[in-house]
Amino acid sequence: MRAIELQSFSVDALKLVERPDPVPQRDLPPGEVLVRVKACSLNFRDWLMAQGTYNPKQKLPLIPVSDGAGEVVATGDGVTGFKPGDRVLGHFFPAWQSGEPSVAKFAVSMGGPYDGWLCEQRCFPASALAHIPAHLSYAEAASLPCAGLTAWSAIVTLGRVQPGERVLIQGTGGVALFALQFAKLAGAEVIMTSSSDEKLARVKAMGADHGINYKADPHWGRTARALTGNAGLDHIVELGGAGTLMQSIRAIRPGGTISMIGVLSGPSNDLQIPLVVMQQVRLQGVTVGSKEGFDTMLRAMALAKLKPVLDECFDFSEAGVQAAFRHMGSGSHFGKIVIGLT
Repeated sequence: MRAIELQSFSVDALKLVERPDPVPQRDLPPGEVLVRVKACSLNFRDWLMAQGTYNPKQKLPLIPVSDGAGEVVATGDGVTGFKPGDRVLGHFFPAWQSGEPSVAKFAVSMGGPYDGWLCEQRCFPASALAHIPAHLSYAEAASLPCAGLTAWSAIVTLGRVQPGERVLIQGTGGVALFALQFAKLAGAEVIMTSSSDEKLARVKAMGADHGINYKADPHWGRTARALTGNAGLDHIVELGGAGTLMQSIRAIRPGGTISMIGVLSGPSNDLQIPLVVMQQVRLQGVTVGSKEGFDTMLRAMALAKLKPVLDECFDFSEAGVQAAFRHMGSGSHFGKIVIGLT
């Protein structure tokens, strides 16, 4: 089968190679499902992995990319719920089925440390797969495992956003756009931030109630708070990290929740701990989510007929994959970047 390998830490080192097929269908282990990959999607994590920034100790070569979708080719003994021809997508943390996270549940993740989806065929335990909602294409489904579930966890599972609450979401990347969709589904009022007026116009067309250009307004936390009558935001989806956290703390209401997801603005910060303590702010780390949460999200999307926002689809070739990764690194995308396999 054809696969893309990351052979050293560089986008230029993403190479198209031939690898043995995962396993003959007649020898498929019990509980395993053989999938023909149809589409993959990129996350910022994949870009960091290719740079050697995410995990400098990652063993190479690696088949990258954590998110994908495909068609079931065969199933091993004992597999129930899947059959050849079914359309499926993968769960990011196969060992995290339900409950609280743990070291063991975090140990197995696709696209690093274990090989990911950027190949023509892949074997998975049946417990790591879910059925694609009928209204979604392979490309749309491939965008859900990491960014979609992270946003769902931030807004629904951990955030418990209620109708009428006020939510601020940073940026217009994959997680941010999913968070906007889920927050509006929950009945929340949503403020979005971006450095692009064009992108702010696009999120308003998707249902965002307010937009703030953080480059034009570096004190956007104060502006966001003013939009609530100075009461403060109930919930903030914090994707910038250290460089934006103080603005989020200034915008949040006493007792509000800041979901910590991204580190896009860098590692350093002049965090003023007293503001967190005196306002009893909850800083909640969010790392994707469990299979139970994934299944719940998929059911909700099927009922609401929600569709992900896709940016551009690249072909499964060495040049195409490298171009997709560079597009991710540029930050110019709006929605999910997809790689299609024929």
